Parts: sequence; structure tokens; C-alpha cells
Amino acid sequence: MSMDLDLTEIYEVFFEESAEGLEAMETGLLGLDLGSADLDTINDIFRAAHSIKGGAGTFGFTGISTFTHGVETILDQMRDQTRAVSEEAVQLLLESVDCIGEMMQSLKAGEPDASDRRGPLDKRIEELLSESGAAAAQPDSKPNNEGVQATETEVDDTAKSVWNIGFAPHPDLLQSGNDPIFIFKELAELGKLTVTPNVTQLPAFTDLDPEELYVSWTLTLESNATQKVIEERFEWVVDQCELDISVAAPDSDAPEATSTDATQEAGTSPTAATKKQPAAPTAAKQSSAETSSIRVGISKVDSLLNLVGELVITQSMLRRFGENYNPDVIDELRDGLNQLERHTRELQESAMQIRMLPIKSSFSRFPRLVRDLSNTLGKKINLVMAGENTEVDKTVLEKLSDPLVHLVRNSLDHGIEMPDTRAANGKPETGTLTLKASHEGGNVVIEVEDDGAGLNRDRILQKAIEKGLVAAGENLPDERIYNLIFHPGFSTADQVSDVSGRGVGMDVVRRNILDLGGRIRVQSRPGLGTTLRISLPLTLAILDGQLVRVADEVYVISLLSIVETVQLESSNIKSVSGKGEVYLMRDQYIPVVRASEQFGVNTKDKEEADLLVVVEVENIRFGILVNELLEQQQIVIKSIEKNYKKVPGLTGATILGDGRVALILDVPGLMQNLMNPNELAEDSRADPIAA
Repeated sequence: MSMDLDLTEIYEVFFEESAEGLEAMETGLLGLDLGSADLDTINDIFRAAHSIKGGAGTFGFTGISTFTHGVETILDQMRDQTRAVSEEAVQLLLESVDCIGEMMQSLKAGEPDASDRRGPLDKRIEELLSESGAAAAQPDSKPNNEGVQATETEVDDTAKSVWNIGFAPHPDLLQSGNDPIFIFKELAELGKLTVTPNVTQLPAFTDLDPEELYVSWTLTLESNATQKVIEERFEWVVDQCELDISVAAPDSDAPEATSTDATQEAGTSPTAATKKQPAAPTAAKQSSAETSSIRVGISKVDSLLNLVGELVITQSMLRRFGENYNPDVIDELRDGLNQLERHTRELQESAMQIRMLPIKSSFSRFPRLVRDLSNTLGKKINLVMAGENTEVDKTVLEKLSDPLVHLVRNSLDHGIEMPDTRAANGKPETGTLTLKASHEGGNVVIEVEDDGAGLNRDRILQKAIEKGLVAAGENLPDERIYNLIFHPGFSTADQVSDVSGRGVGMDVVRRNILDLGGRIRVQSRPGLGTTLRISLPLTLAILDGQLVRVADEVYVISLLSIVETVQLESSNIKSVSGKGEVYLMRDQYIPVVRASEQFGVNTKDKEEADLLVVVEVENIRFGILVNELLEQQQIVIKSIEKNYKKVPGLTGATILGDGRVALILDVPGLMQNLMNPNELAEDSRADPIAA
């Protein structure tokens, strides 16, 4: 049967659902109590594994379906309580989850569905199953016409029964990428299967739709499998068919089969069925090139559609005024414009909500990470997570993942002490690592907190002096000293480990956070622990900005960065040899950046800047000299790098209401330029850019 389907989209859905299934399996396995069987949790893990196996089999990914069969058998033994929940079994299942994930990634890349760790894991699974005498037959290990025996955990110990199965798939079953052939093959593993097609009255040949099914089946299965096991074979299509399963009689003879090859019974030759399978990796490779997708709740989509409807009504009303303008209806026109503004703002907010995802998708990796590193380091660590349902823009979430991993690894390696050290200091042997997320105003705040030894202030200061980062005898507040750990190549570790200690990573964390428009602060108490607090904007697409004028050009400064704006007193500006200019404000000098010089803007009639916008990055304040403050407004950020190239000191651009382009200042980048004046200034002067 020929089908003109967009397999790329179907494969992409399969990979997304499989990724969710693997995540559910890992979360469930990490939550199992050793020695006792939590049947609800084990059932959830089993269903996820069975769905992955069924989907892989449906699409012809036999490597994944075969490997997952062994995993499924171990889980089935656990839920039947014929196997204890042991550390060995849980660790093997966790490694198997990783292996399946690697095989999925290989398929998405169009490579063979293989993993380097698969061979050893297959052997370990086989050994584990053979220990209990419950080793399962692998799929397709026997030809269908001989009947494949089910595993002992899938069957009843009573004599064989003859099951009558009525299977009437919906006409559009094939359009979802499912194929009855693969269901029949799984049923054939349970015993002797007879397949009888029932063809309803076919439409005229010219009216045949190659994407629809016009056949149902009557199946007879002679097996000692339970009804539950048989129903699970149809789990993948349970909402796309009419299914009737009943037992005929135990030990009765099954009717003679016209053919016991399920593939032939379905009216499709084995050759035709296998021809589809090699095409799967190619289609999967095409799907990987597509843009990533987001699963959106129907309520968000409904809200968006309602707002679009309101917008259409308002537009229709305004068009009427344009076609028949009358000065007497000016008040109605003004009301219509206000209504348009309100609907546009609500539409923007609703559209942004679609991109918002709970941060638990990023937090979910850490139970496994903490468990593995605890075993590697020989430490006892309890992970506590709070605020997992806090929503963040998808782009922010994706870019936040790696920095969080760095911070957690450092807390585990350097922060929390060994159990004997903690006990000697009067602490519980088990340390606590806490991940928290919450909303504060227009920001999302994430905290990584441990109850370890805390940062060694004196050792950090000593290393900083040795590296020339701090002058000997210089008096710095504790927070400034702690922030030195983010300097490139800075490390106080005596030994380099596989986990951390090379001074690589924390500077990358800081740079990534700054690139997201966020801030990171360190708070530490000796002997009590350390807290790293990350503050990020909810979205990178919208910015609350302050418009400023520099000569004839308009620039945007993020309101999150602005501390205050002061009227400039020229007598308070001082020049420091080799370090630029500073401004005396309330008995404290702060560095100053002249925006006109920074971006090569010629001031008209030598107009002097008379306003100082004071901004703050990582508790470091500096001033930006501008000519005039304009309005504050929400702006939509457009990328300069995509449309032109990366420009030092600028993070993007926006289009104003009058059609002009306003450039958005990169406040963290300007701060870096103050610390390393040659880097950004030379690039900027060599390539001046103005709106």
C-alpha cells in the first residue's frame, strides 16, 4: 500500500515523545526505593519503555525495539515482584536509558541506530535475566510461522488459552505512522497466531485513498499470555481502533491458519514491509534539520485565537473610519486606536506565553547527575528542588542548562565535604544541595545552594594577588573577593579532578549569564555553605528599555541595568592616566563611558553630554554619558549579528514607531571594556556604527 505521508514530521513527533519517555524512565528509576517495589512507579516506567519499544518497532527501528525488549522484561519482573529492586538492576536500567538516548540521537543524525555501550549492556541484561531463570526471548528470535514463546513474566502459569481478537482500525490509522503489521509481529511472539482479513465493500478504484484502511482483522492467538499482556500490544493504537478481546476456551485447538506469517496475512508481502525500514534513518536525518518545537497547552492557543478575533474586529472598525472619514467621529476613532493598542499588547503577552516552559525540564537532569557524582566522589548528597513549575522563555531555558551543570558540579566537588569531614565538624554526613527557582518582578531567579564548607576568602584573595588581579593590601568587600572565582583560569583547587579544578568553566558560566542579560552573585558563609544566585530576564525577545539620545542617534539601555540618572557636573569628571575617566558621585568615583566616542557618533555643534546614566553589572557601577533621556517603552529585540555582524558594545537593535532604528547597548560588554579597555574600544573605533 502506497502512502504519501510527510514521514519527517511523524519521525520528529516520535523522537520528541521518546525523549519524554526516557526522561520519565530516568525520573522514576531515581525515585525507586531499593528493596521495595513501588508498583505505581514501576508501572509508569514500564509503560514508558513499552511505548518506546512499540514506536520503534512501528517505524522499523529494530535495534531500539530489540534492546528495549530486555529492559522491558526486567521491569516486568519488578512489577510482578519476581525480581527485587536492587542497586545493580536500577543502575543497569539507568545506563540502558542512556544507551537508548544515544541510539535515538544516532537515528536523528541519519546514522545507524547503534551505541558503543550497547554490546556490553546487552550482555549484562542477559546475565541478569539468566540469574533468575527468566531470560526473555528477543523479538524476531524465531520465525513467525513457528510462533515465539512469551517470557515467563508475561504469561500465566496455567495452560494455554485460545484468544479471539477483533481488530478494526480506524480508516486514518496509517496517517499517524502506525502499521498493523508490526502489531501482528508482536502478537506472534506470544504464541501461535492466525490472522484473517475482513475486507468491507471497497469504493470504486478511482475513489480509493491510498492513505486509508479498508480492512479489519479477526485474530486467533493460542497462548498462555494474560489478557493484560495482549492489550499492551495494542497500546500504541488503542485510541485509533475498535478492539474486542475474549477467551474461547483453554487448551482448545486454534482454527487452521491460511498463513501464520502475519505479514502475509495483512495482504502485504514481507519484501514490501521491509523496504520501508531503511528509509527511516534518512527521514530522521531530514527531521533533525527542522527547527525545534514546543508543546503548548490548548488553553494558551485558545487565548491567542480569541485575541486574534478581537484584533480582527478592531481592524474592521478602524477600516470603516478610513473609508468614510468624518471629523464628528474623531472620539470614536480615538477609542478604536486605544482598543487596538490594548489588544496588540495582550496579543504580544499571549504570544510570549506560548514560548514559556517550566524550568523543571532543565532541573530534571540533576537527580541523575547528583546521584552519579555522589558515587564517583564518595560523598552523601541529598538534592532538594523547589519552584520547578516556574516558567521561563524556551531560549533562556536552553542557554541556561550548561551554566547550571557547571555550578552544580562545582558545588558537589568543592562545596560539600566528605562524610567523615562533615561528621568531624558536627554536621550530618549527608550534605544538601538545593536548586530553587522563582519569579521576582520581570525576572526569574535561580539559586544553587549547598551546606558545604563555603568559600575560603583568604585563599581566594591570596591566589588573586599571586595572579596580579588584586594589589597586595587592597581592601575589598567579601562579595568582590568571591566574584574573583569567575575570572578566566582562576582556581584554588590543590588537585585537578575529572569533575572540576582546572579553572575552566566558571568564567564561561559568567559569560553565558551576562549574554542572557542576567546577573550572578555569590554569597558564602565559612563552614555553612555557598549560594550562587542567578537573575535572568523572563524572555530575550522583549526588553523594557530606556531610550536615550546621543547626538542625533537614539540608543536603548535596559531598565534592569539602570540604577539612577543624574545631572552631570563637569567639575566632577576626572581623568585617570591610562584608565580613562571617572566621575565623583557622593564621595565615590565610578568609571565613565562616553557613548559618542564609544560608537563614533559625531555630536552636533560640539554639544556636550550633560546626563549620566548610572548602570550596574555584578555590583560594579559605572556611568554612560548621554545628551538626553527620552521615553521608556517595551521593545522587540532584533539581532544585529544575524542581519549584519557582531558589533562590540551592542547587543541588538529595534525599530521605533517612527521607523528609525535604535541600537541596544550591551551593558555587560561595556563593563568588560572598562576592565580591558583595548579590546572593545579598538574594535569599535575601527568599525563605527550609528543608526
